[in-house]
Amino acid sequence: MDYITLIGIAVGLAMDAFAVSITNGAAINKNVTAKFTFKLAFSFGLFQALMPMIGWIIGKAGENLINAIDHWIALILLSYLGINMIIESKKTNENAVSINDISFKSLIAFSVATSIDALATGVILPSTVGAQTIGLMLISVGIIGLITFVLCYFGVYIGKNFGKMCSSKVQIIGGLVLIGIGIKIFIEDVFFM
Repeated sequence: MDYITLIGIAVGLAMDAFAVSITNGAAINKNVTAKFTFKLAFSFGLFQALMPMIGWIIGKAGENLINAIDHWIALILLSYLGINMIIESKKTNENAVSINDISFKSLIAFSVATSIDALATGVILPSTVGAQTIGLMLISVGIIGLITFVLCYFGVYIGKNFGKMCSSKVQIIGGLVLIGIGIKIFIEDVFFM
């Protein structure tokens, strides 16, 4: 098995979740707890591991369907979450209430939106890294999930420190970043795949 390629794929897949972790750390800012950080990183790591496994199970039969809709799902979910974050920033500024956690619904939406591209990756893992057996596939998705977890865990704290520097506009910036990530995924899939 090609572990160097696998690590490269894992880091690449984790980047969207890492960016969202930074955004959430900045939005939560002073209320970041170990529980919140673990919950966010675990959810992102879990979904980044599950999606390639599902993609591998679906196999080539579902590859065209996944490739046809994954960019739309990411664009819609991330834009929705980004717009909600911007709207919430207006409410927060008006009511001077700080965010102190993430809802389960938002956590799942973030996790799905940032891991949807990993679904298609599961189809190509056998040919790119040599994950031909169930055991090698489990090792592969475990590495992907672990790398995502670690990057997202530290991403929350990076965001927390960033949030201290510009706390008044963090939610608006975060919302725009989420929308930007959705647009980036859409453009990459539509024009460069």
